[in-house]
Amino acid sequence: MRIVIFSGTTEGRLLSRLLAEKGADVTVCVATEYGCEEQGQAPGVTVLTGRKTVEEMIELLGGSDLCVDATHPYAVAVTENIRRACSQAGVPCRRLLRGASETAGVTAVGSAAEAAALLAGREGNILLTTGSKELGAFSALPSERLYPRVLPNHESLSACEGAGIPHRNILAMQGPFSTELNEALIRQFHIAYLVTKDGGKAGGFEEKLRAAKNTGIELVLIRRPEETGESFEEIAAACEELMKCL
Repeated sequence: MRIVIFSGTTEGRLLSRLLAEKGADVTVCVATEYGCEEQGQAPGVTVLTGRKTVEEMIELLGGSDLCVDATHPYAVAVTENIRRACSQAGVPCRRLLRGASETAGVTAVGSAAEAAALLAGREGNILLTTGSKELGAFSALPSERLYPRVLPNHESLSACEGAGIPHRNILAMQGPFSTELNEALIRQFHIAYLVTKDGGKAGGFEEKLRAAKNTGIELVLIRRPEETGESFEEIAAACEELMKCL
């Protein structure tokens, strides 16, 4: 059985190794070198690095029995491209959904732009944990207020420089981050607001929420896009059943 998994950094890695151990021929597609590092190497798993067009996805899917979309909950455009490619390639597609978090007590907004508009009328430093791609949404705010926490790679650092973030404000770090480390950063840089997405357990959301509560700052949450899909356990079970039939 040949399975193609479009992966983020957590569920796709775990699923690929589980299915390879069951005898499947698994190809995992990750967008970045960071994703490739997180995926690592495992017997029976082929890892491809780099963002792909719909046409490239269709070519890759040729001869596959199943595609699993295990990309990030906020990767809306990628998920749509995967669905289009699977439809055109005639390959069944299952969407793996990361479990959502309990978000009581946060300030929820619909987008990074809404978060920026909310904070434009308030004072205080802002810890941005939404990734380097979202920096443009905060360009209207004074750059000295912004403390983006980004991956320690050239792409992220270039994005920060392009957004005019002072070098002393760039927090280039790779998680996972503990509650204690989040609290330390909040205190060190006199943070008043923490902006984040609901990355679930894998994205360290609970640790951010606890740190915000412990330090008395406001957590601004960019809500997840609404979508349907299945849990890790449901997709793993479905794949194993399919493998028995092939």
